[in-house]
Amino acid sequence: MVIGAGAWGTALAQAAALAGRSVTLVGRDAQLMAALNQTRLNRPYLGDLSLSEGIFATVATDALEAAEIVIMGVPAQATREALAELGPGRLADKPVVLSAKGLEKGTLKRQSQILAELAPEAKPLVLSGPSFAHDVAAGRPTAVTLAGPDAQLAGQVAQALAGPSFRPYAAGDMTGVELAGGLKNVYALGCGAVEGAQLGLSARASLLARAYVELSRLVEAMGGAPSTLTGLAGLGDLTLSCTSTQSRNYRFGVELGAGRSVAEIALGIGLAEGVHTAPVAQSLARRAGIEVPLIDAVNLLLAGSLAINDIVAGLMARPLKRED
Repeated sequence: MVIGAGAWGTALAQAAALAGRSVTLVGRDAQLMAALNQTRLNRPYLGDLSLSEGIFATVATDALEAAEIVIMGVPAQATREALAELGPGRLADKPVVLSAKGLEKGTLKRQSQILAELAPEAKPLVLSGPSFAHDVAAGRPTAVTLAGPDAQLAGQVAQALAGPSFRPYAAGDMTGVELAGGLKNVYALGCGAVEGAQLGLSARASLLARAYVELSRLVEAMGGAPSTLTGLAGLGDLTLSCTSTQSRNYRFGVELGAGRSVAEIALGIGLAEGVHTAPVAQSLARRAGIEVPLIDAVNLLLAGSLAINDIVAGLMARPLKRED
């Protein structure tokens, strides 16, 4: 069962169906769910991309008890509400795959921490890595990381979701995978802003490289494994999100760099997840005692405190240090 019928939830339902699984896709819009069953299309989110007959769309969660795997496909800031509606007892002893890449505002919690709070008897797994919803739904080759504390379970669920074009690699570092997946959205805003301000590809490449260093220091300080950062959920996802206009975070950053306000951009493309995560990431870094000048810079940009040229000038004027 997949909870959430937006672009990402539907794409994951498609991946599971292409792997030969029968999938119940749960959404809130009854008309959209009925149209999906009739036309095999989710037009608002995936346009004319045809979906598998193995997907049954509904607004009901009646089939939850019978589901072997539950995939949470809702945005990061909606996870708490969605889990509360499902109820902790119904998720007990079930593998719950958390696919949202973001940290919760206010609580600073990762997705698995929210699950542990609301459904402590569920079996947590985290899915992350370089992937766009349309690519996954279209059956284009995609490799991701599936991390969880139970190595055997992670391997079994990875096998269950693996199909001809979707390849999950099982891993154990849930903390590192979650942090990398959430924090890369913040750096994508920054890289997009460099592009929007027309500061050049050299500047964007430099920011991306330094973002990897900053991300590594923060993730390791918070208990993530260094090896995670060199893999799909670390370097892979960071590179994709920071260089592609398919990334909403990157596109949002481009508009920021061009001088538009957060409110103006949100009216056009909605709020990118990195907008929510940036202040959370800054708070986590301060708690961990880690300097994060790039995350600080993105927060200044989002707040409208300084123009991007002034922010970049401040970064360039920082004391010179050895790269290592």
